[in-house]
Amino acid sequence: MDDSKYESLKIENIVASGAIADSIDLTEISQKIPNCELNTKRFPGAVFRIDDPKIASLIFSSGKVVLTGIRDKNALDEGLKLIIGAMQGAGVQTYDEPRVAITNIVCSYDIGKYINLNKVVITLNLENIEYEPEQFPGLVYRIKDPKIVALLFSSGKIILTGGKNLEDIKRGLAFLEQKLGSIM
Repeated sequence: MDDSKYESLKIENIVASGAIADSIDLTEISQKIPNCELNTKRFPGAVFRIDDPKIASLIFSSGKVVLTGIRDKNALDEGLKLIIGAMQGAGVQTYDEPRVAITNIVCSYDIGKYINLNKVVITLNLENIEYEPEQFPGLVYRIKDPKIVALLFSSGKIILTGGKNLEDIKRGLAFLEQKLGSIM
């Protein structure tokens, strides 16, 4: 696939989740690790923030983690190493290989021209489109394969979410552009 075609495609957020240990004592890690907060009245896990790369991680007593705010695969790998290192430093028995995978990628894209959302709804007339401009200014288009949700705005801006890798996002975008090409 021609990557130069998707020059304006930008990763806004990557979410990854999985397990790094069999169990984690949240009280202990929140006391031993700087930037690790625990407030069980508000949330059942600890929140561990890393500044570089900028990542927020939710850590649960089950040993499961959710990482968010990631901008690229390298930042995920680097951030995961820092999290594992901090956990080990606080006495947590972590897995030799963390079982963490990307679960969602959110990207923005600018198609470069105005999109007539009413025309998209009328022309495509699909059940996988939701458009209620009095509720939300964007059109929600659920693509079945790859399983991607696209939010289209009349400005030409598009938000794509649900992909587990950039190839899926680009395939969804190509499908979308093919559908819109007959309208615009």
